[in-house]
Amino acid sequence: MMDFGRILTAMVTPFDTDNQIDFDKATALIEYLLNNGSEGLVIGGTTGESPTLSADEKVALFKHTVEVVNHRVPVIAGTGSNDTHASVTLTKSAEEVGVDGVMLVAPYYNKPNQEGLFQHFSAIAQETSLPVILYNVPGRTAVNMTADTITRLSTIANITAVKDASGNLDQVSAVIDQTPDEFSVYSGEDSMTLPMLSVGADGVISVVSHIAGNDLQQMVYAHKAGNVREASRIHRQLLPVMKGLFAQPSPVPVKTALTMKGVETGGVRLPLIPLTDTERTHLKTLIES
Repeated sequence: MMDFGRILTAMVTPFDTDNQIDFDKATALIEYLLNNGSEGLVIGGTTGESPTLSADEKVALFKHTVEVVNHRVPVIAGTGSNDTHASVTLTKSAEEVGVDGVMLVAPYYNKPNQEGLFQHFSAIAQETSLPVILYNVPGRTAVNMTADTITRLSTIANITAVKDASGNLDQVSAVIDQTPDEFSVYSGEDSMTLPMLSVGADGVISVVSHIAGNDLQQMVYAHKAGNVREASRIHRQLLPVMKGLFAQPSPVPVKTALTMKGVETGGVRLPLIPLTDTERTHLKTLIES
């Protein structure tokens, strides 16, 4: 089974001045992330503005990332949606261009029940040989995958992990307790990484790693080494930045922060809009403190 690592970055999608994917900027961003703590990359997720990327754009970005990374770290493609058939089609396309795994978000808007969630994910998993990471993010999807549903899904051979952004430590604890030892649990919220590690999670699929990847990596490995005091210190140090990156709709703040650090990723597509001058000033203060 592939080890995806402990620090995976949910990578933003760089755009040019016409808001088209800028593959040169993507190359520079990939190299920057790999040199600054990222042990894996998740491409075409929410942070990558997946709702406004076409299927063709996603596949082109997956292919480009695979080629640039060249097996240095795992590349995970965000291929989930609220349309099971479309998710299967995109997953197959991602597999064809050589990604190492896929991440499937819980269906949003149509709000399936738990049996519907189980059948959705199992149907996609059956159509690919790739490892599958489930993504539970009820704040965006309006549906929560219960611990029982995740546990059922973990019995499917190639469903190997979950990214959990429920904010519910009791549920996370139940998932860790009930799933096989080799099933990985990742925090889907940067600020919940240390609390989730404390109950047995494996790592984080992160946004803050764009600008503080090395610090985040140090926190995770300090905790894993038993240096809880040091991990807690880094967590408290990073917490204002973590919160600042979600003070406005993501990925607007993190793209702005990257530009402030000299890593150009362009703007965002509507319906997202740029930060105001006041918001930019506040963010600049946070990342420079």
